[in-house]
Amino acid sequence: MSANSCNVVVLISGNGSNLQALIDQSGNRGYRVAGVVCNNPAAFGLQRAAKAGVPAAIVEHRDFPNRETFDGALGEAIGAFAPDLIALAGFMRILGSAFVREQAGRMLNIHPSLLPKYTGMHTHQRVLEAGEREHGVSIHFVNEELDGGPIIARSRIAVRDDDDEASLIERAHRLEHDLYPKVTGWFAAGRLRLRDDGVYLDGNRLPVTGIEEPAPPGV
Repeated sequence: MSANSCNVVVLISGNGSNLQALIDQSGNRGYRVAGVVCNNPAAFGLQRAAKAGVPAAIVEHRDFPNRETFDGALGEAIGAFAPDLIALAGFMRILGSAFVREQAGRMLNIHPSLLPKYTGMHTHQRVLEAGEREHGVSIHFVNEELDGGPIIARSRIAVRDDDDEASLIERAHRLEHDLYPKVTGWFAAGRLRLRDDGVYLDGNRLPVTGIEEPAPPGV
């Protein structure tokens, strides 16, 4: 792909802070955010897209009788933006198996834990309750297992003695906003690919826990 020829479609449900990071860093990372698809018409992320001049489509899941018909409408909305890559960024719907298989190798998700630990919801509070000394974020290719797809990259921070859920969320967000555009840029540059036997970066197969990227300064 030539510079900024990689069309990224971002799926959101809420605030859209990772969408904002992807938009803000797109010029330096060799991709363009071609569109946003959202299942929640009240999502603040739609305002972010509008402010940036990024077209958006709303596919409200409540309008559909089942997951299959929702997935079909979602696929049509995504396809209208001609994506090379789909980035889930706080998209709070579980996608059906057929949809996931169709998009295999070109759909990413970011998760607020050091996968494979703490899949699912409420990761920050669970990390604190477990007394963990490290926390972080992970980016993975999406497969049919919830938060279980092949891991691309992780970034970690130490859990501080004075951390509470709010402070841990704030620091994890800073990791996310650094790591997601970076990994998206790898894909756009043709450096990152999913093959049958694993995740490859620059032609080298990554370990099952992905590559470790340093946290940005001050996090």
